[in-house]
Amino acid sequence: MNRIFLDLHALQTVPPSNLNRDDTGAPKTAVYGGVPRARVSSQAWKRAIRTYFKDEHLLDPAELGVRTKKVVELLADRIEGLDTSIGRERALQLADETVKAAGLKTEIPKRKADQAKKDGEAEPAPESKYLVFLSSRQLDGLARFALEGADDITAHLKTKENKARAKEIADTRHSVDIALFGRMVADAADINVDAAVQVAHALSVHRVDNEADYYTAVDDENTDEETGAGMIGTVEFNSATLYRYAALGVHQLADNLGQGLREDEPRTEPVRRAVEAFVHSFIASLPTGKINTFGHHTQPDAVVVKLRTSRPLSYVAAFEDPVRSDGGGHLREACDRLAAYAQDAERAYGSTDTTPAWILRIGPGTQKLADLGTETDTLADLVHAVGQAVTERLEKPA
Repeated sequence: MNRIFLDLHALQTVPPSNLNRDDTGAPKTAVYGGVPRARVSSQAWKRAIRTYFKDEHLLDPAELGVRTKKVVELLADRIEGLDTSIGRERALQLADETVKAAGLKTEIPKRKADQAKKDGEAEPAPESKYLVFLSSRQLDGLARFALEGADDITAHLKTKENKARAKEIADTRHSVDIALFGRMVADAADINVDAAVQVAHALSVHRVDNEADYYTAVDDENTDEETGAGMIGTVEFNSATLYRYAALGVHQLADNLGQGLREDEPRTEPVRRAVEAFVHSFIASLPTGKINTFGHHTQPDAVVVKLRTSRPLSYVAAFEDPVRSDGGGHLREACDRLAAYAQDAERAYGSTDTTPAWILRIGPGTQKLADLGTETDTLADLVHAVGQAVTERLEKPA
């Protein structure tokens, strides 16, 4: 299959907020171009994207996975669902042995075991030693596999063939989120999945200095004779126009997904659904750090999506020299900078014949970006156009 990449660029202005905190509770920052910038980590936005898939029902639940240490309990639930005659204790045993056969290490957390013993309760279920990412179909397959050896699970898993089957089930029919964001298991590297998506840390296009809000809370039952607040504190925040970027390797995504959810559909269909879900979620998702405090509900002011066969290309260098507002906003200048840099970069390194682009923008300040590609009126139009173009590329002979 030919290499196919999607580059996604977005400019998004957020008001006073604390989307992504560091270990001190302050908004994360980074130095770029010699000045401090607001930063939102790639991990924070990837989490928001994965959550958006589920919350907005962009994909069938069967196409999504779960990342948890409680994989044994999760698998036991599936086993009990398939055979209601199996008790909970037996289901947990089958699940634990099957999980270990797939190459994952489990243990009963000492703290939980000690607490259960102290309270006179049953021993808690084993947990994996690290977060495990499994698809819904992988869990279903492992549950059916466990029930095949329910009479003697130890003997069932002693054979090399069955151990290999357990690993195969855990390493095929990946969910869309596993295919996109990858999976790393240190103890079982052979079931690792290379991510199809790379998400950059979002950076402000201008210098940012964090501020602090001093707040007080009043005790509703306070009497007139008592003075002072019931609680005082501070919370740090900043506001910024962020440049966001992600690169999606469509060819890697197709390899990771394999046949997809339904056996009777063309291979391009699960890839199209995954691409459209990612493009939609990348644009519309939002980290929710301190959102009840700041209510920073914004959408990107401008989005540029490019489909290319050469390697991905970020336009972040357009903002290495920070935008200076001179008493006004940052968005118009950021859009002008982005438009100019993108045209120069594509002239130098791109190929206009193989890099179609789509633009979604709001307001007159983003006008210069219109020349970079085909304008779309709505997010739905943009998502559909990109999905259709990806399908056409996938159907072309290599």
